[in-house]
Amino acid sequence: MDLVNELGLTPDRRDQLIAWLEDESLLRREFPSVAEYFTAAARMPHTFGDAEAFAFDVRLLHYMTSGPSASSNPYWEIVAPSVTEHNGRRVVNGGNPAGSAQLALAQMNLQSAYAYPVPSPETIEWISGFCGGRPMVEIGAGRGYWAALLSRAGLTIDAFDLEPPDAIENVSFPHTPGVKDVWHPVSHLDALDGENRSQDVLFLCWPPGWGNTMASDTLTRFEQADGARLVYIGEPKGGKTGDDAFFDALSARWHLESTDARFVSWWNLADTAQGWVRD
Repeated sequence: MDLVNELGLTPDRRDQLIAWLEDESLLRREFPSVAEYFTAAARMPHTFGDAEAFAFDVRLLHYMTSGPSASSNPYWEIVAPSVTEHNGRRVVNGGNPAGSAQLALAQMNLQSAYAYPVPSPETIEWISGFCGGRPMVEIGAGRGYWAALLSRAGLTIDAFDLEPPDAIENVSFPHTPGVKDVWHPVSHLDALDGENRSQDVLFLCWPPGWGNTMASDTLTRFEQADGARLVYIGEPKGGKTGDDAFFDALSARWHLESTDARFVSWWNLADTAQGWVRD
């Protein structure tokens, strides 16, 4: 009953969730990715005790099948109760420093449906403060989930991607029945050609790593346009995001002005939120 009250479930909504939990075939027809999560998770050891595991799964089921009508930030609603302090960081681990296979499965589903990093309200507030009223331009926006939250917080933000998920097949954010293609308008990167964005804050949120030069190429173009402020969310040099040339450019021509001390990461990642200013 406490969980029902916490989620604000109507009797009809509660009955619908129960029906899906009792008959997976009903869920699979409308939300196949959510059904696949429950099928696989049932065979895995949980991070939590039974009550906590049930609550996590109900939150995931409720918010991933409700869309924006239930919350403007369903990603956060799902993971927030599983955030703990560990080694001076706020992490999604359910109280288990080692996480679990079940939590890793949920992580993959949530990242595909929303975004790779966890968008806590505190980080949205921190980004707003760093921008100081300046507009933002996000490159590599994916589904535009972070852009939607920042826009809702009052920032002016334009989002771009080489493969907007609502227009082009995007392997990181594939078209999936029951999953929103985009949460904020995401334009093709070509639409940015010729625009002067020197007064904008550049937003790079988990730019690809593994030798992909997207981060360094974007930073170079931003510098050539006399851009001077950057919000970077990702892992440090040698991690899963950004390329060496990107980090070398930051070290050579930029200085770190601010770091979000309240940033929330998944337990198995080393990402942070940083605000950089050009020297």
